[in-house]
This record gives sequence, structure tokens and C-alpha cells, in this order.
Amino acid sequence: MDSREKLDKLRLLIAESGAAVIALSGGTDSTFLASVAAAVPGFRVMALTVSTPYMFDGELRDAALFCQSRSIEQREISVAIPSSLGDNPPERCYLCKSELMRAIMAAAAESGFDTVFDGTNADDLHEHRPGMRALKELGIRSPLAEAGLTKSEIRELARDAGLEVSEKPSNTCLLTRFPHGTRITAGDLRRAQEAEMSIAALGFTGARVRIHGELVRIECRREELARMTEEETRQKVTAAIRKSGYRYVTVDLEGYRSGSMDINKE
Repeated sequence: MDSREKLDKLRLLIAESGAAVIALSGGTDSTFLASVAAAVPGFRVMALTVSTPYMFDGELRDAALFCQSRSIEQREISVAIPSSLGDNPPERCYLCKSELMRAIMAAAAESGFDTVFDGTNADDLHEHRPGMRALKELGIRSPLAEAGLTKSEIRELARDAGLEVSEKPSNTCLLTRFPHGTRITAGDLRRAQEAEMSIAALGFTGARVRIHGELVRIECRREELARMTEEETRQKVTAAIRKSGYRYVTVDLEGYRSGSMDINKE
């Protein structure tokens, strides 16, 4: 099937459900899913966004603005750092997804919804995604994956639909910026967010900061490594990172790679 046929399948899957809460993170996938669901005739939809200390503030803002622009009912619930994530364990993603989805399911039930959708796509099924086990255990449905839609197809369809998130870089929670076994506070998370946003403001889209105590290791796209080390840029990056309270700044010559802090990928 091509992307248009998969989109038709997605609409059918949504319509057959009758009503659902969508776990809306503010990223491309869940935003596209919410956009499609809101346009299905007779379908009752509510978006639910979880606010945690380890999510980027911008994601929450983007989710809220999108729902306002499409007149989609939205609820936001706050969840503290679960005790199970206190030392950033290797099974972090599974534990986090379990905690957050249980909170979403409870809020959905309060509002009269039996079904919860999330934005997992078909590509995610073939990657190392520990949180997928939690979705399966809790009975969370992933219509994008069920329809066979890949990330590139979702971006294409989102672009055609005029969604601003069509080119939004993929992101992960702030816990992924720290090594496993690290005791992390809300203050640590805020500092990491500030440091990464300062790099993004200098034009390094999709770059990551990896926190090792007082040292920040920057992963940027490989095609941007040369620009990162240009004298003027180097000074700006160093100043921005130190302003966030870190003492040392390094650039990882391997560049950005997903899951570089995961034990099973070291």
C-alpha cells in the first residue's frame, strides 16, 4: 500500500473505535494522529498530555497550541518523577511508559473513554523500544503502526495536511541525557534542558547534550561537526553550556546517535 491507502486504513481503524483518548506528546506522530482522528465524522476524541519534570516545556506548549487550533478537547495531567526511575535504571523506558500510560488510562476512564491511542509508528516496531512492552501489557492501541505508516510517510502526509510539526525533529525525554544509575533531580533536568535549548538556538537542530557530572558531551549531526568547532561558534557554545552551570564542554566526534547512553548500546 502507498501512504494514501494507509491513510484510508488509518481513518477506518479510528472510525471503528468510535471514541478514544490520544496520548499527545506534541511530536509529529501523535499530533498527526490527533489531526486525523479529529476529522473522522462521528468520532469522539480527547487529547491527553502528561507533564513531567523530564519532558521538554516546548512539547507541552506545542501540544496545547495544536489542540486549540483544531478545537480538540485536551487535558493535561502532571506526574512527578516516579520512584522507580529514581536512579535512571536501564529499564527506564519500560517503567516510565508503564507509569505514564496508567495515569493516562485513569484520566481517560474518568472522562468516559475505554480506549487509548498512542503515536507509535510502523518503524518503531523494528527498533529497540523497551516501552513497547508496556503498551502491549496495558492494551494501548497504536493506529499508526496498525495502518503500517512509517515515519517518512507520516511526515509526508503531515506536510500535505499543513501541519507545522511535519519537519519537527524526533525527541526523547531528558532522562536519556544522563547515564543509567545516575540519581537525577528536577534541577538536573532543568539544567540539561536549558543547555540543549541553548545549542538549538545556535542552529544545531536535533543536537543532544549528554551529561556526565560537570561535563557536557555534545552530540550533533555529523554534517554539522565542522561548524560546531569553528572558533566563533565554539566560543558561543562553550559560553552557553557554562551559563547552564556546567564546567566542561566536549564535542563527540561520532556525532548524534540514538540511544548512545543505553547500556545495551555502549
